[in-house]
Amino acid sequence: MSMKLGVNIDHVATLRQARYAGSLGSHNCEPDLCTAAEVCEQAGAHGITIHLRADRRHIQDADLAALRPRITTKLNLEMGNTPEILAIALATRPAEVCIVPENRAEITTEGGLDAAGQSEALAPTIARLQEAGIRVSLFIEPATVQVEAARKLGADMVELHTGAFANACGDEQRAELERLIAAATLAHGLGLQVNAGHGINYENIALLHAVPHLAELNIGHSIVARSVFVGMAAAVAEMLEAMRRDPR
Repeated sequence: MSMKLGVNIDHVATLRQARYAGSLGSHNCEPDLCTAAEVCEQAGAHGITIHLRADRRHIQDADLAALRPRITTKLNLEMGNTPEILAIALATRPAEVCIVPENRAEITTEGGLDAAGQSEALAPTIARLQEAGIRVSLFIEPATVQVEAARKLGADMVELHTGAFANACGDEQRAELERLIAAATLAHGLGLQVNAGHGINYENIALLHAVPHLAELNIGHSIVARSVFVGMAAAVAEMLEAMRRDPR
């Protein structure tokens, strides 16, 4: 099975918020997220990912409401496990939800969710989402205890946090790659769909072809950054080509 691409458009919203925070609804508020999603889909993306954070630093409630009926592939909503965001997810009903850890002081998500340590809090959230027909993923470290916890919690998918892999070099990166391989193998064996994301770019993606059973990669910052130079459609197309090009 070839990997699918979910494009995270959070940083399109970051660009907008840098100028138009508090001005949503203005006729000249740009860039427009629905247009960004449409361009990504037309370029071949298999889904659109957004993270509605508690602090609303980029994606806003109005964005979710506007995107939900416009997306023709699927909408993957990243969210912290809070009553407020859960209520919004249940009202909006995206195709998928990925539960992530969230810290207001962080620049971006810094690590995986502690599914093993937070199982009591996560279980009712997962159940409510699935009862609403929403597939649930847990964004976890590539560790045995976390994969097993995701399975026990009844998640449909795991998204393996690739941040440590992306930030490492040489032997350290190889060790992180081996962790991803082991976690993906275990997760697949337990019946979980295996996704991955965080820090993946046009260079390190070549190494991820060694990780078995990867169904989907969620990539945002690298694609948005590349789009500054070549445009969003070309940036998505280039990433899709890199995903297809197995160097082994």
